[in-house]
Amino acid sequence: MAGLTKVEIYTDGACSGNPGPGGYGVVIRFTDSAGVLHEKELSKGFPSTTNNRMEVSAAIAALKELNRPCRVDLYSDSQYLCRAFNEGWIRTWKAQDFRRGKSSEVKNIDLWEELLEVMKPHQVTFIWVKGHAGNPVNERCDRLAVAAYETLDENP
Repeated sequence: MAGLTKVEIYTDGACSGNPGPGGYGVVIRFTDSAGVLHEKELSKGFPSTTNNRMEVSAAIAALKELNRPCRVDLYSDSQYLCRAFNEGWIRTWKAQDFRRGKSSEVKNIDLWEELLEVMKPHQVTFIWVKGHAGNPVNERCDRLAVAAYETLDENP
């Protein structure tokens, strides 16, 4: 996939309680051919969700923003998200129809299927970063995610 635009995406999900009000934050960054850095922030809050749903939703929202195929480095502090791809869990889940063993379904199937779909035009590498450890862009995503659920109308 030579010639693709290189994009860095940072994502984070947050919840107050699990489940509870939650949100995600995203920072999308790329440098154009003139060397100018462009950034876009996204965030959205939900009245009742889980942290894992927010982590995967952040990746989906970010990839949906890309208007052409890209080479993406996606940074997340979610081991759930990164390990699903880096350790091959997603291939196993998909091969087993999103089941773990005979009776247990993988959680958040709807989001995993959507993520796989929005990834198709892109070359995505998932990179785990330690959360709350001073990475300025990861910390910015966390602030966006928390603000997104804190500003919901009365947090129903």
